[in-house]
This record gives sequence, structure tokens and C-alpha cells, in this order.
Amino acid sequence: MKSLPHPSINDINLEQILSALSEPTRLAIFKELYSAQDEKNCSSFSSLGQKNNLSHHFKTLRECGIIYVRIEGRKRCISLRNEELNKKFPNLLKVIYDNS
Repeated sequence: MKSLPHPSINDINLEQILSALSEPTRLAIFKELYSAQDEKNCSSFSSLGQKNNLSHHFKTLRECGIIYVRIEGRKRCISLRNEELNKKFPNLLKVIYDNS
């Protein structure tokens, strides 16, 4: 099975996270994933924009370490790296979610 590169937790920095989430569509993706507290299929975000634009946003969120993308056949399953990020930045995701 093909997999995508994800940064190690040591390579994730706060500036990249905040920069990525300053974009409204990426913030909306984050909020949906945070409220679901579960993995979602990338097609469940279709109301947020066109497929090519969403692919760019998913890539940005993955590369800065906010989300994990798992490829399952032809679909991509997306989840927050909640546990890992909370270890490095305690309660950061909750604070962002509660204040956005």
C-alpha cells in the first residue's frame, strides 16, 4: 500500500501549525476533524471547495504535521495527529478549536 510522507513529531513547529491554520479552508478542515474526533474520508470535505484546492490544503496540513493521511485503495482517510500534538504542545488544538 502506498503511503505519504509525514513529518516526525520532532520536526513539527508551532509557527508552521499557526500559519497553516490561518487560512480559512484549512481551519474549517481542522474544526471538522477536531469535532469528529475520528478519521474522515477526504470526500466528506467536498462542501469546502473543489477537489484540487482541497488536495492542496490537505497536503499543507499534512506537511506541517496537523493531519495524518492514510491511503486505502482509492480513498484517503484523514485524521488529526491529536495525541502526538498534545504531547508536544499540550492543549494547543483545544485552544485553537475553542477560540475559532
